[in-house]
Amino acid sequence: MTMNEKTNVMRLLDAANIPYRSYTYDGAGGALSGLEVARALGQDADQVYKTLVTVGASGKNYVFVIPVAGELNLKKAAQAVKEKKIEMLKARDLLPLTGYIHGGCSPIGMKKLFPTVLDESVILFDTIIFSAGKIGFQVELSPDDLQRMIPCTLFDVVD
Repeated sequence: MTMNEKTNVMRLLDAANIPYRSYTYDGAGGALSGLEVARALGQDADQVYKTLVTVGASGKNYVFVIPVAGELNLKKAAQAVKEKKIEMLKARDLLPLTGYIHGGCSPIGMKKLFPTVLDESVILFDTIIFSAGKIGFQVELSPDDLQRMIPCTLFDVVD
């Protein structure tokens, strides 16, 4: 893995002329927890976000971007997308649905655009850091620029 290597997420951001900063860490051992990623990058865990894919009672899929130290509150998540119930997508369904693997899932560049909710804590930061779509790669950009890339709503969805 080289520092100059670009992920599809980075290419999409470049094409949209959206400024970002990229980070790499050793992902050779597979997926790390979000807190381990924050530590590996030497970044404040509050500013590092993870991307979670869910399925609603209706069968529709939803994406939630939340702080790595937080837990998705499934009741709040269901309210945010007006579903009766939300549950986490099974790991085996992630790659065929999104094109991403566990630990390398980004809200940008999924096979399809799913309704996406950012935890409202993003308003506390000028920039947030999240997966660049591949284990070992992260991007940092403003929440506003993320919302320019993909339509997102803000909602309190974390315990």
